[in-house]
Amino acid sequence: MTTAEKSLPKKKIIAAVIFAILAFALSTVTPSIEVAWVTAILVLTIYLFVFEVVDVDVAAISIMVVLGLTTLLAPFMGLSQGLVDSKHIFDGFSSNAVMSIIAVMIIGAGLDKTGLMTTVAAFILKIGGTTETRIIPILSGTVAFISSFMQNVGATALFLPVVSRISARSGLPMSRLLMPMGFCAILGGTVTMVGSSPLILLNDLIITSNVNLAEDQQMAQWSLFSVTPIGVSLVITGVLYFVIMGKFVLPKSSGEGSSAGNTVDYFKDIYGLNYELYEVIVPAGSSLIGKSIDTIEHAARIRVIAAHTDSDATRVGPGGLDRELGIKENTVLGILAAPKNLLAFTEKHGLELRSDLQTFTETLSSAKSGIADVVIPPSSTLIGKSARDLWMRKTYGIAMVALHRDGKTLREGDDIRNLPFEAGDTLVVHTSWDALVRLQKDKNFVVVTTEFPHEETRPNKVGWAGLFFAIALGMVLFTDLRLSVALLTGAIGMVISGVLNIDEAYEAVSWKTVFLLASLIPLGLAVETSGTAAWIAEQTLLVVGNMPVWVIQLAVAALATFFTLVMSNVGATVLLVPLAVNIALGVEGADPAIFALTVAIATSNSFLIPTHQVNALIMGPGGYRVPDFMKAGSIMTILFLVVSMTVMNLVF
Repeated sequence: MTTAEKSLPKKKIIAAVIFAILAFALSTVTPSIEVAWVTAILVLTIYLFVFEVVDVDVAAISIMVVLGLTTLLAPFMGLSQGLVDSKHIFDGFSSNAVMSIIAVMIIGAGLDKTGLMTTVAAFILKIGGTTETRIIPILSGTVAFISSFMQNVGATALFLPVVSRISARSGLPMSRLLMPMGFCAILGGTVTMVGSSPLILLNDLIITSNVNLAEDQQMAQWSLFSVTPIGVSLVITGVLYFVIMGKFVLPKSSGEGSSAGNTVDYFKDIYGLNYELYEVIVPAGSSLIGKSIDTIEHAARIRVIAAHTDSDATRVGPGGLDRELGIKENTVLGILAAPKNLLAFTEKHGLELRSDLQTFTETLSSAKSGIADVVIPPSSTLIGKSARDLWMRKTYGIAMVALHRDGKTLREGDDIRNLPFEAGDTLVVHTSWDALVRLQKDKNFVVVTTEFPHEETRPNKVGWAGLFFAIALGMVLFTDLRLSVALLTGAIGMVISGVLNIDEAYEAVSWKTVFLLASLIPLGLAVETSGTAAWIAEQTLLVVGNMPVWVIQLAVAALATFFTLVMSNVGATVLLVPLAVNIALGVEGADPAIFALTVAIATSNSFLIPTHQVNALIMGPGGYRVPDFMKAGSIMTILFLVVSMTVMNLVF
């Protein structure tokens, strides 16, 4: 065990002692035993979240169970009854917020399954060019728009391959693109009331708070686009921030993910293959015209994996490309080869070498194709036959670039396509991922490569996906139906119409998020009904009570920002909305509904450290470190507070 590993438990133990002392100290000043116990559980919750003693969902479920057990242990705790009625301890699982989040995740997965995201990616690649100041607004704005209707972490995950392709084409490091995209995905969650979990949850929390409010203090619920002016202002601010300040605040290193999704690097390390993808044009007068692919590959030690002419469709994959294909004038070839072999080949035949992929940007992108390794098993009927005998490239859609046998790797030029296969041979091939999926079902091969995009897309279902998305959105906008019912209509429509099957719908749901949210709702109820929220509000008012309303509102926003950095934004919202409502009730001229909205908006202000799911997702591919987030996130945090508070007070 390393020194760091030994010191970590010590830090947790020391922190546990400090938090225990804090809980005891608070219990001595609370107005009742109920408030004392709820305060202690609150302190325990924060400790579990901050120091990650267990996973956040496990911590939340544990707190829910503790609250349920207080009904049994009430006499020993000095209570007349449990902190939360055990009959209602699981109400969070049937809440409007939880069901809405489940539906949003399924709808998002349905839209992705139709290939709609690939179409969007192609559009960005077409108009984005290669300049950072053009790519960032288009990419970040698109992701922000999508995340306003689906979970921001889902929108970010969908666009990771897109950023990888843009990075490869433009030469811009992933680290210059991922952080703007990730930050704007978070900001996009504030554009509508279904864009983030806190905003979905807000109306439920308002209903809960209304139970304990007088008739003239009842808060109205927020509609779908109530927050749009705030969210749009924040997104514009985020985009302008990175366009203007990006060169100062974004890391210049390429990061770990500059070649993310490029399987070529893996095979360089394993088999010593220094192959790269190239695109060449056969101009008029080239000595290559009239020759077949078969006559040039062996001598030049290259592998042609795609071909395209103006009068012909792109040839790649099973049935598309074979060794007898004749080369014509203006043919574009996709070639996999070592750099020195490729240069010798282009010089000999007078070919035009492109600086990057243009014709085959989509076809040969890492999202659609790459290098894989497959093994010939002892039971294969292909043993004793060669790749040439099998017409492997045409029949199976795999272009063999190397053969590994008895510890040695044979390459193009070593006559590998005439070698009869033996049991245990490892074939290094370039293939489309669709072809590799089919190969997984062929008993003649054992596919070793498993980490590749191999989800089946259903472009024929895009109409159904669009229809049910529109129906759900229309019901949210133009009816009084509960949000959960409206969204679940769209979600179940995706399943019934075949956009998703039911197993895919279940897989689309982040059950960790669901259990986290549902398990924390009883804690919010305990904070509200025990009087704990009112007591904390009174203590806060003692400090800022004599200040202007906007100062108190800013203090609430800053408190929410702090909480969302050290715990989940859902947990921060559940804990702080009742507090904000009670603070507003104690301040003359303050609107409790706006204070509640302030919390739900401010819990998206999570840029300083990579605790937000989106930031955690982009940290590895972007090669970011915590100081990178602090450098760019500190200014973004201040801008978020200034812009959100200004627009909120102007609009409301």
